[in-house]
Amino acid sequence: MTVPEGDTVFALARRLGTVLTGATLTRTDFRVPRWALTDLSGGRVTAVRSVGKHLFIDVERPSGTPVSIHSHLKMEGTWDVYRTGTAWRRPGHAARVVLHAGDTEAVGFDLGTLEVLDDPSTAVAHLGPDLLGDDWDPAAAVSNLAAHPDVPIGVALLDQRLLAGVGNIYRSEVCFLRRISPTTRTGDVDLPAVVDTCRTLLWANRARPVRCTTGVMVKGKELWVYGRDRRPCRRCGTAIVRSDLDSRATYTCPTCQP
Repeated sequence: MTVPEGDTVFALARRLGTVLTGATLTRTDFRVPRWALTDLSGGRVTAVRSVGKHLFIDVERPSGTPVSIHSHLKMEGTWDVYRTGTAWRRPGHAARVVLHAGDTEAVGFDLGTLEVLDDPSTAVAHLGPDLLGDDWDPAAAVSNLAAHPDVPIGVALLDQRLLAGVGNIYRSEVCFLRRISPTTRTGDVDLPAVVDTCRTLLWANRARPVRCTTGVMVKGKELWVYGRDRRPCRRCGTAIVRSDLDSRATYTCPTCQP
């Protein structure tokens, strides 16, 4: 399973956008209590976009009023596209929303967040600069991180309020590539270099079917350290160590990341 991070959601938005953007919704089925009576049929999809790990489907109602379907995948969520009448790859009870557009249906499964917003900016106002956004601002990301010098860099990178898009896989990979321990104080880190590495990795993977940080697109060789507990470091041969940081697993090489 690919853990949803900024690149996952970016690619998902692009895939959904190819079939939904410009389409008219012929029927909508929201399967969460708060939005169960919401009907966006007749609305035209104007855009599908990502902001950090958040996905938005922007719709113009028949009245001309804009609204946005906001979702967050969390760990298990995804969106799939089907031709109407074909079997789904996940069970029906996992569907949180079904959007019909002619003979196409987009289904959101196991979404951690699903809501319909008149003002979608409220859902992401707290986020730091989006690593894959058109308005990406590396200086602001560096400044945000620098404002928390005593926080471990591995914790700071996952704080979406500081910069948006890094998840658990990328924090281990970025720290390895920068040869720093995830527990190093943010104030002791070359922050411009770390931020640049984050951007480079997410940008390179935004359209790849498989996430790769090593440059080797061979199954089992795509990542440097993540998920490789007790296996030899690809650089020096030292056994990779798994540890918990903020209740989530992180992977390091004790030799390459002193």
